[in-house]
Amino acid sequence: MLKIGDFSKLSQVTVKALRLYDQLGLLKPIYVDEFTSYRYYCAEQLPQLNRILALKDLGFSLEQIARLLNENLPPAEIRGMLRLKQAELQHLVEEEQARLLRVEARLKQIEEESIPKYGIVLKKVEPIKVASIRKIIPNFAAVSRLYDELFESLLLQGIKEPAYCAGIWHDWAYKESDVDWEAVASAESFVSINKRIKVYELPGFEKMACAVHNGSYKTSNQAYTALISWIEANGYKIIAPNREVYIIGGNEQNNESYVTEVQFPVAKV
Repeated sequence: MLKIGDFSKLSQVTVKALRLYDQLGLLKPIYVDEFTSYRYYCAEQLPQLNRILALKDLGFSLEQIARLLNENLPPAEIRGMLRLKQAELQHLVEEEQARLLRVEARLKQIEEESIPKYGIVLKKVEPIKVASIRKIIPNFAAVSRLYDELFESLLLQGIKEPAYCAGIWHDWAYKESDVDWEAVASAESFVSINKRIKVYELPGFEKMACAVHNGSYKTSNQAYTALISWIEANGYKIIAPNREVYIIGGNEQNNESYVTEVQFPVAKV
């Protein structure tokens, strides 16, 4: 017979765990001294202990292990318990894999944030003669109608593809409705034929903070965020309505091939 301490060393299981297994009826000592309460084990009990440890390693609770070790438990029930454990572990694996993907995405986001997406430049913008339609529109989706009307008028006078096309956002704060928008296009030879279309010289600025956005109009807010942060960080202030110059553009809101330059007229604070 082996004292509990010796059996602990032999099996590499703590004395505390052996006492717990005894209390739960998983592994009883072969003899308990009635005077000292010392527990004694034998080497032949190692296979039973190894079964307990193997089931514990599979993630079963001690209460479940007690059931699995029951010699009267039908094989079908044992298989059922193992299949349930298999499904439980599979679910945990899937959850952890999903969590891992979220961690990887967050790491990628942090890495991308450390590399500026937009190169902000200060440049001088010269005045340019433009044809313009300015109107309060219900929402940004209605912007395209202003350009349709403007381009139709230009086309009537033989101007097919204006060299310069832009939008001017006259609201000083973000608005989702009743947006004060001006559609402009270069028109050196254009003569206005109705009151809706104005022809004038769009003023230039000595300093225009600019960022080029590659992608759809719906994600252009990223360029605005970068510009506003840059303007504030570098001691500038906005002195006039901002412009969007459409280098490659159209009426599709989600077209990722578009190229737009967002411009803010600025001066030192």
